[in-house]
Amino acid sequence: MSAILLVAIVALCVYKFFSRKVTFKSGVEKVAPAPGPVPLPVIGNLHLLGKHESPFQAFTELSKTYGDIFSLKLGNTPCLVVNNLELIREVLNQNGKFFGGRPDFIRFHKLFAGDRNNSLALCDWSSLQTRRRNLARRHCGPKQHPENFARIGSVATFESIELLQTLRTIATTTASPINLKPILMATAMNMFSHYMCNIRFEESDPEFRKIVDHFDEIFWEINQGYAVDFLPWLEPLYKKHMDKLSGWSQDIRTFILSRIVEHREMNLETDGPEKDFLDGLLRVLKDDSDVDRNTIIFMLEDFLGGHSSVGNLVMLCLAAMARDADVAKRVKAEIDGVTKGKRAVTLSDRSSLPYTEATVLECLRYASSPIVPHVATENAVISGYGVEKGTVVFINNYELNTSEQYWKEPEKFDPSRFLEKSKIRVRRNSQCDSGMESDGERSGPLNKATEMEKEVTSVRKNIPHFLPFSIGKRTCIGQTLVTTMSFVMFASIMQEFDVAAENIEDLRQKPACAALPKDTFSLYLIPRKH
Repeated sequence: MSAILLVAIVALCVYKFFSRKVTFKSGVEKVAPAPGPVPLPVIGNLHLLGKHESPFQAFTELSKTYGDIFSLKLGNTPCLVVNNLELIREVLNQNGKFFGGRPDFIRFHKLFAGDRNNSLALCDWSSLQTRRRNLARRHCGPKQHPENFARIGSVATFESIELLQTLRTIATTTASPINLKPILMATAMNMFSHYMCNIRFEESDPEFRKIVDHFDEIFWEINQGYAVDFLPWLEPLYKKHMDKLSGWSQDIRTFILSRIVEHREMNLETDGPEKDFLDGLLRVLKDDSDVDRNTIIFMLEDFLGGHSSVGNLVMLCLAAMARDADVAKRVKAEIDGVTKGKRAVTLSDRSSLPYTEATVLECLRYASSPIVPHVATENAVISGYGVEKGTVVFINNYELNTSEQYWKEPEKFDPSRFLEKSKIRVRRNSQCDSGMESDGERSGPLNKATEMEKEVTSVRKNIPHFLPFSIGKRTCIGQTLVTTMSFVMFASIMQEFDVAAENIEDLRQKPACAALPKDTFSLYLIPRKH
């Protein structure tokens, strides 16, 4: 009898869990939350995520049982997972105003002086966030500012040339594989500091080297998940780890203040156009009493930290070239056809190097970089299911990037999936003989304009299911910097070197992760003969 009673109690608990009502401010009751696995006491459904190398793989697996939208409980935190494009758009575009929050993880606070709202990426949406994004947009997303876009290109080429000089020296003096990642990270950091602050550093500078390493560690950290994120009572067990995070971020802040900001503050010119991003930040600080100095420092730290995306992405691209010799051969042939091996690659070459650009995009797809989770800031409804305020919403970008619903042979590394052919009409001037004579002399040839069709290959734009930088109001504002600088650095290296690895198996990367550990695999760089 007791066994029957126990089963009845469990069944009642399960029923109540799945039939909870969500009451909105309007007082109208909506349907229950999305279905999902029954949580265990204390840990909720965390044990289900531990069965996979990445939690996003677990989300994809669970969707086979519970559908494209389902609920989880991680620790005591209610969560929602959305797995297809239609649902993702419903969350981020149609209902973005309800999902502007970010998870309240202890780690996020440690990285930003005890308050994650100091970060643009990890803060909750607010009027301050709107002001910060508007302030940054013209420099960090300069589509509407051609002079800034041109400057990105010139800085990227300059720093890539500096990088190639370093790599040539190393490649010609060693027959061993090269620990390439720290060199790429230093170049990426100089690209960002040069563009944003008009300052660059020597790679041999020990302070600079330490800060680049810290940024790289933090980028890896942001791409990881820990039990303490959802079980905060575990924090004492993570004390050493948390102290390390705080130490890294404090070192970075001190470096930015002493080596970048203070010198510019003393020499700030308020007349004329803004010189760079830092100039714009300091002018706002001077003119607007509502802007706090710490806001400026944290903004600069946040955007300079974007260089980690570039360094890691280029490293992933080079690993892909070492894995796939046919793709590498095609990339090199395309670059050689444009530069003839006689000049540096520039950003203006991008339209002429569609396969090379597509290779960078395929590396982004292959890495399936996770979109930072959103949090419901008020009660909402998605696909007919109630979502309570405080629910963490996971956008399963891994499913978008690896599903046969969206991609042919998604497990295959194939840059050509990002290419398309089209025909354009071009005018061509040709000379023809008029056949007319004047004063006993035959007239000369006349120019005659003719139209003809020409087939061109270009990169596919606006692929709806490819969202490496998310969508909606929290789209990554630095995506232009990441894609342009990654392209120039990667193409420059491929122009000068063949890339190889000692063991292809060593190049394996963690699924649903755009980061590599600070200490990762080495690569051979063999100088090419043009």
